[in-house]
Amino acid sequence: MLLRAASQLAPDGTTVETASIRGIPLYDGDVEVDEGIPTPVQELKTRIAEADGLLIVTPEYNNSIPGVLKNAIDWLSRPADDIHKVFGGRPVALIGATPGSGGTSLAQVGWLPILRTLGTVPWFGGRVMVSNAARVFNDQGEMIDETTRSRLQAFMSGFAAFVSRRQR
Repeated sequence: MLLRAASQLAPDGTTVETASIRGIPLYDGDVEVDEGIPTPVQELKTRIAEADGLLIVTPEYNNSIPGVLKNAIDWLSRPADDIHKVFGGRPVALIGATPGSGGTSLAQVGWLPILRTLGTVPWFGGRVMVSNAARVFNDQGEMIDETTRSRLQAFMSGFAAFVSRRQR
């Protein structure tokens, strides 16, 4: 829901393409050796490599990053020679939502060493950590909280400007 809202609130002239990690299997080095990189991983790698920036929308599970999203990043960084092509120098921003009251601050902090290792260029110009998501979104998944909408819109404008400056 947060990703959908972010794409709708991106500034004019900014295209936000959404992608899912659905279909990415658990990382297994033996599978990589025997069968290569799975098709869903290869397709997502291509999309990221062709993008000007990367917005990661993360929940927070048990005060940390979600295992399935970390698993996807582990696959996306294989083979190691592809890390620079997929992530190196790429502007990255993090936002997140959780049904709990703590926001996603611990998950977002947990992503920082991973993003550093991948060679990304994180944008630190804003933060969006949605707490109590059931109060922010309605049953149709639409953002109904105007304060959060304003914060998200400002965030998206700032990140789009950051990506644009990095392209020059």
